[in-house]
Amino acid sequence: MSISIYDKIGGASTLHELVEAFYSRVVNDPDLSPLFAMSDLDEVKRKQSLFLTQFLGGPSVYSNEFGHPMLRYRHMPFEITTQRATSWLRCMQEALYELNMDDDTRAFLIQRFTQVAHHMVNQQ
Repeated sequence: MSISIYDKIGGASTLHELVEAFYSRVVNDPDLSPLFAMSDLDEVKRKQSLFLTQFLGGPSVYSNEFGHPMLRYRHMPFEITTQRATSWLRCMQEALYELNMDDDTRAFLIQRFTQVAHHMVNQQ
């Protein structure tokens, strides 16, 4: 039986640290902060944690509460440019480097997040 990446990184506690480290960068990023100006960041962080739990092989907590993630569809109201995807990835990579994990796990996560970020682009 193989262990999920969710379990390998330490589960909910590590995801909480990752989400906090990520959003501390997002709110200070000139490309990303306008997307969150009117948001309840506590709820945004909660949803991100639920999504990442499921995305990384943990329990289906996001789908249980909100249905299928449909990430691209849910983000259509927001202008997601290539520049914003790049900024999102930079913030996520910096947050991942802040956490104590092995290089192979970090590289795997960066690869997965890169795929998602590019999939989300909906504006030129």
